[in-house]
Formats: sequence, structure tokens, C-alpha cells
Amino acid sequence: METANRALTADVIAALRYWPGVIWGGQKNPPDPVDMTVLPPFFNEVLQDLPWWNRDWKVDRVQPGLPAETGDHRCDPAVRFTEVSIPGTVVSGNGESLPFVAKVGFTGDRLIRLQVKIGDVVIGAAVAPAGRSEPHPFGRMLTDLMDLRGIPVREMARAAGLSMSTIHMLRRGHNPDLLQARLIAGILDMSEADVRVIAGLDDGSTQ
Repeated sequence: METANRALTADVIAALRYWPGVIWGGQKNPPDPVDMTVLPPFFNEVLQDLPWWNRDWKVDRVQPGLPAETGDHRCDPAVRFTEVSIPGTVVSGNGESLPFVAKVGFTGDRLIRLQVKIGDVVIGAAVAPAGRSEPHPFGRMLTDLMDLRGIPVREMARAAGLSMSTIHMLRRGHNPDLLQARLIAGILDMSEADVRVIAGLDDGSTQ
């Protein structure tokens, strides 16, 4: 499933950014209502792309999300990374219902990553061939972010002061350490905090 780099419509972005239960600088309180009904079709379209997804199950209801990472709001929205969790439910054709939550990460109008949890099961898109372990998702996201900005490997390596082999290794799924995340963030014009979130590095990480 090619979730990364999927274009998001303005209506979907507005629904993903609708956080009436959160107060943060720059947002009207309470925010103007938005059309949340655009999200179930969006999630269903993405899930239908999973070759093993049971088409009998569909997202039927969602609630406003909670932001996990809102980026640096002083940045250009086109390069700001945002991640939000959207709760809801899925139903099967026989009427069975299960809780659903989608964690959606996006930059500008481009989907960067999507992970969903249905009941107790966490699912996502496979990248590696069958029988091989999955690379860290940072590699796919770094590749997509570099491609979106038109940054070739050679330029990233030179600007970050890293070897080309290191950049290739990161793009193939090797997780960065804190120094690499800091250097890469500057070239991508993103905050270091955003890149740490994408890479799964906590503030207290010692990697």
C-alpha cells in the first residue's frame, strides 16, 4: 500500500486538524466546525489498498482527533510535520463493531505515514518482501521528504556533513541517532522535534 506521498484534499486536512478538545496557540477556541464525514471514506480508500484487507470491514464513524505532534507553527505549513490520532469504529457486514484509531502523519497536503489499530491489532503497510523483517519506517519517510523537496542524496550528504553511504543506509530503513536527526532536520527545513518524532526518538533517548 502506497500510503506515503498520497495527496490529501483540503477537506481531509481540515478534518484532521479539527481539535475542539485541545487549546493551543494560533487556533480559535472553540474552532469553527468542519465536515468530519470526509474521513471515513478517506480511511476506507486507504485500507482497501491493502491486498489482505477484509473488504467486509469499513470505517463507519470517527471523532475529532488529538494531536500527537503539531510541529513548529512558525514554520511554513507546507513543510510542517503533523501527527494526529483519530478514534472511531469499524463495522463488518454482519453488524459486528470494533473500536478503531488511526495515527496519521502528514506534511502540507502529503500523507507521510498511517498506522491503524482495530480492536487490539495494529496494522500498517508492508514494505519488505514476504518473509523479510520490515525496515524502520523512517527510511521511507526520509526518502519521501527528500523527494518532495527535490533534495538528492549527494546534496543531503554534503549539506548535513554525512557520508552518502550513511544517507543511503538511512533511506533503506536504518534508524538515525540524535545527531543525525538534528543534522537532517536542518536540511529538510523541519524542527528537530518533528524529525525525532518521525524517527521514534524520545527527548530522553540516548541513541
